[in-house]
Amino acid sequence: MKVTETAIPEVLLVEPTVFGDDRGFFYESYNAKKWKELTGLGTIFVQDNHSRSAKNVLRGIHYQIQHSQGKLVRVVVGEVFDVAVDLRQSSPTFGQWVGERLSAENKKSLWVPEGFGHGFLVLSDVAEFLYRTTDFYAPEYERCIAWNDSTIAIEWPLDGTPLLSEKDAKGSAFSKAEYYK
Repeated sequence: MKVTETAIPEVLLVEPTVFGDDRGFFYESYNAKKWKELTGLGTIFVQDNHSRSAKNVLRGIHYQIQHSQGKLVRVVVGEVFDVAVDLRQSSPTFGQWVGERLSAENKKSLWVPEGFGHGFLVLSDVAEFLYRTTDFYAPEYERCIAWNDSTIAIEWPLDGTPLLSEKDAKGSAFSKAEYYK
């Protein structure tokens, strides 16, 4: 496994060691011992989630203002453009974002730590997205920042108009959002 810092050093790109031949492939998508050795993080995951979305579905930018969730995310079918936004007011990268293409083909994962908003755009006809979280879903603390907020200015690789949930269509402006300290 290879772990690389992104432009926001706490957000990590994880590339597994893949063993393959004409029969298929095998790789460890997560190993707690290797994770701690390579990241220095003693992360404990408590919930795994699996979503399936069609092309141009855009989910996010989501976060929980209390019970903040760190997320280790990956794609097992299709491809997405995955985004993490720093919402920690005390951070030198506050309000900045990073984005990575995650796909079933490249098998990469992204670590989105606590204190970040998260979203993704489906680039393929369909995508299945897996994420494990460090805290449980707490809908009463869930918040959403508008995907197209001009302050954050995420450069989504859109092919047409994004398909949004009602919640995502009503996301708040970054300037009016609740942040982490």
